[in-house]
Amino acid sequence: MVIIRRSEERGRADYGWLDTRHTFAFADYDDPKYRGFRNLRVINEDRVQPGQGFPTHGHRDMEIVSYVLTGALEHKDSLGTGSVIWPGDVQRMSAGTGVRHSEYNPSKDEPVHFLQVWVLPERQGLEPGYEQKHFPDDDKRGRLRLIASRDGADGSVTIHADVKIYAAVLEPGERVRHALGEDRHAWLQVARGAVTLNGRPLVHGDGAAVSGEPALAIAGAQRAEVLLFDLG
Repeated sequence: MVIIRRSEERGRADYGWLDTRHTFAFADYDDPKYRGFRNLRVINEDRVQPGQGFPTHGHRDMEIVSYVLTGALEHKDSLGTGSVIWPGDVQRMSAGTGVRHSEYNPSKDEPVHFLQVWVLPERQGLEPGYEQKHFPDDDKRGRLRLIASRDGADGSVTIHADVKIYAAVLEPGERVRHALGEDRHAWLQVARGAVTLNGRPLVHGDGAAVSGEPALAIAGAQRAEVLLFDLG
């Protein structure tokens, strides 16, 4: 079964400095049909204006992944981490018992466009932590590149949850296939461009929940970038 979540159906908030789209219920936006999928809780597509950002605030008991598409995102947290996240970078922050952080656009003239993903951790009360790695387009072109996993396999960032996250960059006509194991589920998010999923057309901002299917066949329709979540 494939259930498609169209881009235009997502929640939206525009604060001037931030234009954000919510795939799942978040903040003031609620949709009883979309309050997450398995242990995937948040996929926000955020655009932050130059010199603006999220001031210091707190989280706990959540695995937070940031994936920058264009621009740059400056991160600071109560663990002492300070970094800039660029396109191709994957940031994982484990909020655990509690962490405070800020995310800003350091550019004077270019917006930053990124996906913010929240996943429920395998257990509460984990030690807070931070990890950041770079995955260039060449590593993702025409293939599903593992970027986050429970065991840090294949150089991916370690995420404390039963999930594997893959990224792919597909040119028109390029195809990738992902087999779903027994009792596994998947969510596909189109970060940009257009693809087909098992023959169904998806465009930028669309997502799809997949259950009870043996595999996902993803083909580029336009030049596209996708994130695939393999979930328990």
